[in-house]
Amino acid sequence: MSDRPTAPVRPRPGGGGFGPFGGQMPVEKSMNFGPSARRLVRRLSPERPRIVAVIALAVISVVFSVVGPKLLGRATDVIFSGVIGGRLPEGMTKEEAVRALRASGHDDFADMVAGMDVVPGHGIDFGALATVLGWVLVLYLAASLFMWLQGYLLNDVTQRTVFRLRADVEDKLNRLPLKFFDGQPRGELLSRVTNDIDNVSQTLQQTLSQLLSSLLTVIGVVVMMFVISPLLAAIALVTIPVTMIVTGQIAKRSQKQFVAQWAHTGTLNAHVEEAFTGHELVKVFGRGPEVEEVFRQRNEDLYKASFGAQFISGIIMPAMMFIGNLNYVAIAVVGAVRVASGSMSLGDVQAFIQYSRQFTQPLTQVASMANLLQSGVASAERVFELLDAEEQEPDPADPVRPSTRRGRVEFEHVSFRYDPEKPLIEDLSLVAEPGHTVAIVGPTGAGKTTLVNLIMRFYELDAGRITLDGVDITAMRREDLRSQIGMVLQDTWLFGGTIRDNIAYGNPRATEEEIQAAARAAYVDRFVRTLPDGYDTVIDEEGGNVSAGEKQLITIARAFLANPSLLILDEATSSVDTRTEVLVQHAMAALRSDRTSFVIAHRLSTIRDADLILVMEAGRIVEHGTHDELLAARGAYHRLYSAQFAGALTGDDAPAGA
Repeated sequence: MSDRPTAPVRPRPGGGGFGPFGGQMPVEKSMNFGPSARRLVRRLSPERPRIVAVIALAVISVVFSVVGPKLLGRATDVIFSGVIGGRLPEGMTKEEAVRALRASGHDDFADMVAGMDVVPGHGIDFGALATVLGWVLVLYLAASLFMWLQGYLLNDVTQRTVFRLRADVEDKLNRLPLKFFDGQPRGELLSRVTNDIDNVSQTLQQTLSQLLSSLLTVIGVVVMMFVISPLLAAIALVTIPVTMIVTGQIAKRSQKQFVAQWAHTGTLNAHVEEAFTGHELVKVFGRGPEVEEVFRQRNEDLYKASFGAQFISGIIMPAMMFIGNLNYVAIAVVGAVRVASGSMSLGDVQAFIQYSRQFTQPLTQVASMANLLQSGVASAERVFELLDAEEQEPDPADPVRPSTRRGRVEFEHVSFRYDPEKPLIEDLSLVAEPGHTVAIVGPTGAGKTTLVNLIMRFYELDAGRITLDGVDITAMRREDLRSQIGMVLQDTWLFGGTIRDNIAYGNPRATEEEIQAAARAAYVDRFVRTLPDGYDTVIDEEGGNVSAGEKQLITIARAFLANPSLLILDEATSSVDTRTEVLVQHAMAALRSDRTSFVIAHRLSTIRDADLILVMEAGRIVEHGTHDELLAARGAYHRLYSAQFAGALTGDDAPAGA
């Protein structure tokens, strides 16, 4: 069992426990919507050429769309003028008809006729009407074509941006130190990498095109409205500040709900992942009700946050429709008065009403997208938090590699602490000679696993240095350092694939003969031969179709195949039976001639033949020597050994956590 403590981690919104049975973290104040949204938009900058093309296509499409109502208004004027002209006496001029109407007391009708392009006695000019409608059809078809091209390009921009975001997150994960993962529930981290990025992708896909076309439509419509009637345009523009105030007030209240929604999604995923990973333990200890209660509470938190976010932001759409309808009524009334007075044509009023709808519709659409936009930005915040996490120290610019691979490891006055306030390893010095087996024993929390993690450079030292074959490991690239080290952990890890693939993971270039040789050395070959498909047997990611001991043997074979100069075994035989353990120990002994081995063990029977045994307590080496020497000294090692083999489990001799 690892003695590594949990590293401190930045709190996340909405809390989240580290186990299946609860534990809450403090709530963190979220980032502002504005900075996060701007940062998300900046990620589009590599696509500038395509974005310029998208904007150009959108401008052309919108221009064609906003010119359409004006032409339709012209068609209405042709029809209305024909109807009115047919009612007037033929052979008169328009001026004569107007004077005749005034003389008969029809002043309002005369004013309207005076403002129209009418020929008395002539009906509807169907030729002119067909020409106008033909142009309208061409304009709308062209607008649709350019809008389709714009959507196609914008989809490409969005997917490329999300592709880079996923790649950046993957690269970031590879640059993060081990302490970051120690402090993050796996479900929460997976939620950021999968759910949140997918939500960002969906948001960009659904909002960018609509926002761009809406903005351009509003600009184009405003221009056309001022061309037709500055008075009606001024009435329509009153809705802009009203819309901004209403949307801003609602969005302010819903944003924190969206942040909480995705934070609760992460904590719920973390709980589900942890609970089902330890499903057997939950059942054995009868903790199902507690797990279900924690799930119910977190599911309830997610429900409340999601309902609040959607409900509050959902108010925007009805509010915008109400404002738009008020604007529509005002324009219709004022427009009718101006038509009656001859100040405007009926076609212009019709066009203006269409423009008012085109004007309020984008505002309503943008407002209705506020919930989606806020949800996407809230997810982007969580992804950016991951991208902003502190990285491990970079590799040296001029790395050094040992001239020979002997496996000599030396600790020189090493000091290390997980927590600056809690000493762990202080001024530790030791030498592991090539070909020797160094066993590390001691109670849980003594610093055994920490010691080998420092060799792997999973953590950086506070003081002192560690050398491998005379070279300071901080002067080496991590890849070069770890390529010389094979490590087998107590917790096995197998991926979905064949047994051959899992063994070959230690050396992808290995031949079939080398794979089987490593399997024989680790006593994998004997049980693989009994399987119907042999080395082609497919195992799942959890290794559920092989036993725990067989999984451990496969990981040991993987380490052997890597042929490292330094071998680290962290309770590597804890899952195998006693007979297999003896066989594995013999296999390890045959491999020690050219490599140094560090063996962390609680079962002292596995390290009797070690060349050097280090007894650690509270980060210090309190004893060192061979098995016989340490037993003769009757100190800490003797107490540990007696506790395991002589039944001395009372009083001060009982080891803490051994």
